[in-house]
Amino acid sequence: MTSRAVIFGGNGQLGRELQTSLPAGWACEAPARAQLDIADADSNMLTSELRRLRPEVVINAAAYTAVDLAESEPEQAHLANAVAPAKMASVCADLNIRLIHISTDFVFDGTAAQPYLPEHECNPIGVYGASKLAGESGVMAAYPGAIIIRTSWLYSRFGGNFVKTMLRLMAERESLAVVADQVGTPTWAAGLAQAVWSAAKHPGLHGIYHWSDHGECSWCDFAVAIRDEALDLGLLTRAVEIKPIPGTDYPTPAARPAYSVLDKNSSWRDLELPAVPWRQQLQRMLSDLQEHEND
Repeated sequence: MTSRAVIFGGNGQLGRELQTSLPAGWACEAPARAQLDIADADSNMLTSELRRLRPEVVINAAAYTAVDLAESEPEQAHLANAVAPAKMASVCADLNIRLIHISTDFVFDGTAAQPYLPEHECNPIGVYGASKLAGESGVMAAYPGAIIIRTSWLYSRFGGNFVKTMLRLMAERESLAVVADQVGTPTWAAGLAQAVWSAAKHPGLHGIYHWSDHGECSWCDFAVAIRDEALDLGLLTRAVEIKPIPGTDYPTPAARPAYSVLDKNSSWRDLELPAVPWRQQLQRMLSDLQEHEND
């Protein structure tokens, strides 16, 4: 018997990886935004569409993710990241459809000295993080049986992200300056997709989970690893100098958490998945990117 999933945000990095890694025995639908924009859809429209598709699981990977732009567009961020997920959770609860909602490390303020547990107190320092935290609260209030998966520093061969930006800049410039005092954990979206599908196949799970790759690094460490691994694969032909700088030398409209490493122990246990080091996942992503560079 085939299980069905509906993926919102199917054109994003995670949405594309979810469709690429569809497990055996599963089928999925990923409605285009033009077909069903969850930020604009009313509850009746969502109910009608989900009744038509009849999924066992809804995966909400749709979000307003422009962290800096959110500072000047708080209403748009709140609509997409808070109002829409709460509405979706209410509909899923009414229809008895399991819901997996994706959130972010930006719900934390970055003042911790050790990895954040799922139950750690949240205190976002920007509009984006505040809108995502409001979405988490709305989802859990409407549907206590939902699963929320927080992630961080997401990248993939699909879409725009730090890894692909670094590769482009390293091919164009002689040197780069990269922030060295913000620490977190990169997450290959394909690994996150595996975690989401594992959650979908564990019907007894609910509550908040964390998922990123294993270990921690600064953005500068990440850039150095991207350079070195890309050189090994032949994606780059020369070693660009990478200069560490403090975040104060690279001001942005939105503040970033100085430390946003997530504790994944409960996820590795409950999802029955191994902890894979972030650099190993980076190697896999770059190989994947190279394999599909002509697609």
